[in-house]
Amino acid sequence: MQLNIPETTQKRILIAGGGFAGLKLASKLANSNFQVVLVDKNNFHQFQPLFYQVATAGLEPSAISFPLRKIFQRSENVIIRVAEITSVHPEKKEVITTLGAVSYDILVLAMGVDTNFFGMKQVVQHAIPMKSVAEALSLRNRILQNFEDALIETDAEKQKALLTIVVVGGGPTGVEVSGTLAEMKKFILPKDYPELDFSKMNIYLVEAGSRLLSGMTEKSSAQAAKYLEHLGVHVLCNAQVGDYDGEQVNIGPVLKIAAKTLVWAAGVTGKQTDGLPAELYVRGNRIKVNAFNQAEGFEDIYALGDYAYMTEEKYPNGHPQVATPAIQQAKLLANNLKRQQQGKAMKPYTYFNRGSMATVGRNLAVVELPFIKFYGFFAWLTWMFVHLMAIVGVKNRVLVFINWFWNYVTYDQSLRLIIKPFVKKEE
Repeated sequence: MQLNIPETTQKRILIAGGGFAGLKLASKLANSNFQVVLVDKNNFHQFQPLFYQVATAGLEPSAISFPLRKIFQRSENVIIRVAEITSVHPEKKEVITTLGAVSYDILVLAMGVDTNFFGMKQVVQHAIPMKSVAEALSLRNRILQNFEDALIETDAEKQKALLTIVVVGGGPTGVEVSGTLAEMKKFILPKDYPELDFSKMNIYLVEAGSRLLSGMTEKSSAQAAKYLEHLGVHVLCNAQVGDYDGEQVNIGPVLKIAAKTLVWAAGVTGKQTDGLPAELYVRGNRIKVNAFNQAEGFEDIYALGDYAYMTEEKYPNGHPQVATPAIQQAKLLANNLKRQQQGKAMKPYTYFNRGSMATVGRNLAVVELPFIKFYGFFAWLTWMFVHLMAIVGVKNRVLVFINWFWNYVTYDQSLRLIIKPFVKKEE
């Protein structure tokens, strides 16, 4: 099987990954004098910041996913292939995928990162991460199924474990999941399950560091913790998960929590690609790049976004692994490739921090912009506007807005569906 890429006199740019960086780069190079081959394991772009709303039945997966072919319908020079990169042969300027081999003139690695379980095998087996729409749906199924099971459970301790949810990781995802679950406990779930005693439902947010939202200021971290505690979330800082067997979460040497659901949002790591030298990878399995996003030692291989490790004076440990640097790097690289084609010098990248934000719940959010910090209702509106505008596709924005408006007015959602995978029965 082959990728069957048409031959052309245009320079071929192979982009591995259709996340924020890969999609932005392909969009900026659409209808240019390059042949752009975009390879991703999915045929759609996923809006990661709202995975947690799919997991908590606030949005449908289709509202935060957008078909790649739809985006590039009018771009004849952009070719989409659904495959995964398995290895790179720089000496041949060739990439091996699950569909076969394809040559390149310029290779851009933008595969993003995956969940880091820090070597805990039982946690890998029993916890649910949130790095894809499929995982978010799996979490939604788990939570709702646990409530169904709790209805028929006669053992009080087992029922409490079914109602208990532990979220690991105090970054934006962990904070947002915990806050949303707390609001569901207060406003929504008691209406669906009036037979259950929701005073037995406990939500824990476990963070190994000394505070939540470590990428933001201490004041914002404290405000987020205050909001969560007000919503009834048990916030545990300086607490590290040691193991989880599907029944009990072991935290530190003493604390043990009986819980049937563990949400893992504690860390990320890249995946090393066969064929590239091991010394190219640094902490978190990110590829070390220069100021032009070129992989160290290569002129025709680039890395973008979460997968790239670029240091600056203000960021000695690399840029934050969020959407902003990924999009900025992709925009600059597109311009640099065009400049290079015209015989002009490339421009180096410098990260411009547009700010950070996290929502905790209804009317509750923390926002830090370069010139101001603010919290509460206006911060919540700002968070919603920024994320709404960042979603790909007008239709998706309208769907998300309608869902948000309906949820806000009615204190309810209508998406609490347990969608089980199809398993063919043997005759």
